[in-house]
Amino acid sequence: MVIGAPLFAQPFKFDLSHLESKASNTLDLSLNRSTLQFAAKFLDGSDPEEADVKKLIEGIDSITIKSFEFKSAGSWSQADLDKVRNQVRGSEWSRMLGYKSAEDGEVAEVYVREVEKKVAGVAIIDAEDKSLTVVSIAGKVDLDSLAQLSGHFGMPKLEGKRK
Repeated sequence: MVIGAPLFAQPFKFDLSHLESKASNTLDLSLNRSTLQFAAKFLDGSDPEEADVKKLIEGIDSITIKSFEFKSAGSWSQADLDKVRNQVRGSEWSRMLGYKSAEDGEVAEVYVREVEKKVAGVAIIDAEDKSLTVVSIAGKVDLDSLAQLSGHFGMPKLEGKRK
């Protein structure tokens, strides 16, 4: 049991070096448990939405967000996106959500990591013509409340995506 605990909380790090040289702007945000707890102090507990976010981040060990902006459409390729997807393939990971718009080329995917039959992490990929964002959340994640993090802490707002 003691050996399994570190694996459960272990953050998942994406290798996105293949995108960095192509991007005109890059955001790299890493929040560990301490910084998340500090940020939670600034959330208004009397606001129902912010109170839900505050409760959700209690079990989260880290949030890592990497966002790339490109000068023109077509700067990233399907092969670039596949390199990201391939990193969340394996026995612990399963794809929970997939959204693709043929009209505007937008792609959104959510992958869940399970350890000992419990959600131990979530990976979110949000790709548009001129941007690509990857989010990695490690820790105990309540999937019912995950949508509350959308739009907070630099995460892409997934509200407009189809359910």
